[in-house]
Amino acid sequence: MELREYTAIIWHWLWLICLGTLLAGGTAFIVSRQMTPIYQASSTLLINQARTPSTTDYSSIIASERIAKTYAELMTQRPILELVAQEIGIDPERFVEDIQVTPVRDTQLIEISIEDPSPRIAAQVANILPQIFIQENEKTQSARFAASKATLSNQLEALNGDIEKTQATIEELGDPETTAQQAELTRLKSTLTQYQSSYANLLQSYENLRLAEAQALDTVIVVEPANAPKYPVRPRTKLNTLLAGVVGAMLATGVAFLIEYLDDTVKSPDDLQQALGLSTLGIIARIQGEDPRERVVAARQPRSPISEAYRTLRTNLEFSAVDTGLRTLLVTSPNPQEGKTTTAGNLAVVMAQGGKDVILVDADMRRPMVHNLFGQSNNYGVTTAIMQADAPPCEYLQETDVPNLRLMTTGSIPPNPAEVLGSHRMQEIVDQLKDEADVVIFDTPPALAVTDAAVLSTKVDGVVLVVEMGRTRREGAYRAMDALSRVDAPLLGAVLNRVSSGRGRGYYYYRYYEYDGYYASEADTREADTRDEGEPSLDGRRDGRERRRRRPGIASSLQRWWDRL
Repeated sequence: MELREYTAIIWHWLWLICLGTLLAGGTAFIVSRQMTPIYQASSTLLINQARTPSTTDYSSIIASERIAKTYAELMTQRPILELVAQEIGIDPERFVEDIQVTPVRDTQLIEISIEDPSPRIAAQVANILPQIFIQENEKTQSARFAASKATLSNQLEALNGDIEKTQATIEELGDPETTAQQAELTRLKSTLTQYQSSYANLLQSYENLRLAEAQALDTVIVVEPANAPKYPVRPRTKLNTLLAGVVGAMLATGVAFLIEYLDDTVKSPDDLQQALGLSTLGIIARIQGEDPRERVVAARQPRSPISEAYRTLRTNLEFSAVDTGLRTLLVTSPNPQEGKTTTAGNLAVVMAQGGKDVILVDADMRRPMVHNLFGQSNNYGVTTAIMQADAPPCEYLQETDVPNLRLMTTGSIPPNPAEVLGSHRMQEIVDQLKDEADVVIFDTPPALAVTDAAVLSTKVDGVVLVVEMGRTRREGAYRAMDALSRVDAPLLGAVLNRVSSGRGRGYYYYRYYEYDGYYASEADTREADTRDEGEPSLDGRRDGRERRRRRPGIASSLQRWWDRL
């Protein structure tokens, strides 16, 4: 399958793709609009980990990763969340599952993200949670040194009291007058010196303990507080609508290609060539109109694009039998109602318009329709000529409004059409009609329904198989061709009938509308005749009316697109 075929399929099913896109995108838009908007607030923490001089670099890295993961897990534990909820005054279950604490890789940072329908509460939780955790973490780590600090503090207070008492006693003694007083003063000063030395030692130990505590504790700092978000993080209505539309278009495109893959009908001349091995003699557009007489387009609208298509068919038939000559032609189709009678009638008209004497014979003795196309009676015809062997067949021909074209209708319908068409008398009628006209065209029943076409095909110079685009199945067309080939029918080719120019297969289908407006109307011709031969148009080109005929307007293009749907 070529790129043009893919493009043609997409163009043909463009309405389905657009519909799938609109349905999917519209559904996503409505669902997104109905969802409760969720806002996200984030804050960032910095962890200053305690380090010891003996710690190696690799160990520091491992320890940093572990402490970051540990703190991230601790922040999402229920005790911390309950304190946060108590501080804000909300239910902790509201945001238990909406908190994301993530260590930033290769850094000492921790990112806290809170999602909530209220942007204010999301920002509050993102800011209060780090504060509560920092307080609780400091309490936990300080508890390791609390007992030692309390003991030293008590000892310092006791020594401080002894020092104050000793100093007060020394002050009361004043200047010693006796030897005993002098000895007591000396002892008190010595005791005071011991107390002061012990106090200094205890104070040094206390300060060393505080220093050890500071070195051993991890500190957590808020480096970026959270702000109340202005826009929700979900649902992302525009993104959801866009993605759903793309998915809908892809699904619709897949369905379109699946339909095309499962569709085994004949849709192009290439299908005819691949399925039947037959060349396409003509491509005929769909003819509008309920009245059978309106289907004879070649007679009623000789300048229409469809009439040009029938003239192309006439030319191709003439070239297909250049050596043998084409005096008798049989037109049939695989199935009923595929346009074989209309094709035979219009082909007869264009051949008659080409100057040939043409006889159109209705050999469909089961559902005759040729007389309805030309508004003639069906009181006599082929069966009458067969029964009246003494009278020549030309007596049962009917004149038409088309010059050089005569009809032979079926007449009364016999009970055994196949036997009648295969009789020797029918062969004699065919030979006699060949002497009466340049070309004799036979319209026969469908090849798959009955054997009439196969029986009569052995008596003619050529057979044309009419195939309806988009309706005739490849298997049915092949079986019809096989039925004709078994009796050595001279198959000339096939006609692709009822082609719709709107299917978009521009490379494979006849673009009838390209010829639309080529012929000038009589009024335009008269107006052109009144113009001087040397008088140019205002812009040196064709006048505006001709350009408008060559280029359909937007309204007409839209109307054609709607008609094709």
